[in-house]
Amino acid sequence: MKTPTTTTTTTEDKSEFSPVFRSGSCSEKGPKQYMEDEFIAVDTLHENLPPATHHLPSPGAFYGIFDGHGGTDAALFTRKNILKFITTDSHFPCSIQKAIKSAFVKVDHALADAISLDRSSGTTALIAFMMGRSMLIANIGDSRAVLGKRGRAVELSKDHKPNCTSERLRIEKLGGVIYDGYLNGQLSVARALGDWHIKGSKGSKSPLISEPELEEVVLTQEDEYLIMGCDGLWDVMSSQCAVTTVRKELMQHNDPARCAKALVTEALQRNTCDNLTVVVVCFSQHPPPKLQVPVLHKRRSISAEGLDLLKGVLS
Repeated sequence: MKTPTTTTTTTEDKSEFSPVFRSGSCSEKGPKQYMEDEFIAVDTLHENLPPATHHLPSPGAFYGIFDGHGGTDAALFTRKNILKFITTDSHFPCSIQKAIKSAFVKVDHALADAISLDRSSGTTALIAFMMGRSMLIANIGDSRAVLGKRGRAVELSKDHKPNCTSERLRIEKLGGVIYDGYLNGQLSVARALGDWHIKGSKGSKSPLISEPELEEVVLTQEDEYLIMGCDGLWDVMSSQCAVTTVRKELMQHNDPARCAKALVTEALQRNTCDNLTVVVVCFSQHPPPKLQVPVLHKRRSISAEGLDLLKGVLS
């Protein structure tokens, strides 16, 4: 098991809501024979940027989860190179969205060209790029990013499963087939980096694509933290349950690393069948405020999780 870690970066801008990025992570092999997950957590992004880009909004941060399959080559290569490919792209920093899309293509092609890497290795990729109050989520595969918004879960990425209607239509249009939820009977995701034994040659149209879906959010005071997890977490836990768990933990100890550990531990107790990797990113130095639950004059039969969700909807 990788030891949970906690790191912090701050900002001096007090004119409006100004996030403070601090993260914690936890990763465990779980019941599988090998660990194929990789992750990255950079709370002080400006230290990793070229000098010419230091005028960019502050603070900045970068996070990613890469759930590998068919070996560790693709996930490890992606973790080591994705941020560099983004920040050195010709579109950066004028268009970070274009830079991210371009970086995904570059990683994918590099996995095809590298002689030392296994062409049958592949990985999902979920990243979060923070710049000031702007948070950009990019995803391919079935890892998931969930925003905790005053106790309410807001999903910021879509699980790219082959049976998802939009993915299934795209796959079938390109000549692919789905057997028991697996693309061409081989892969449980509809988008991935690598897996060139399925994609064929560069430039050919494959039902397995590496194009990420992007979601941009402008953070406000109601946005408290981000949970990023591989499918080993979401296979056994709902997004709302994870958000409720993290909020409860933060109110007790305000430590995102312990929150990540709590989610991993809970998923193991729920008998997940996969590797587990979780990154929790807080947007404030302070724990979440206590929610004001409406006074009920009649006896209620609703869970604490349900109350958190109801409060989030009403606000």
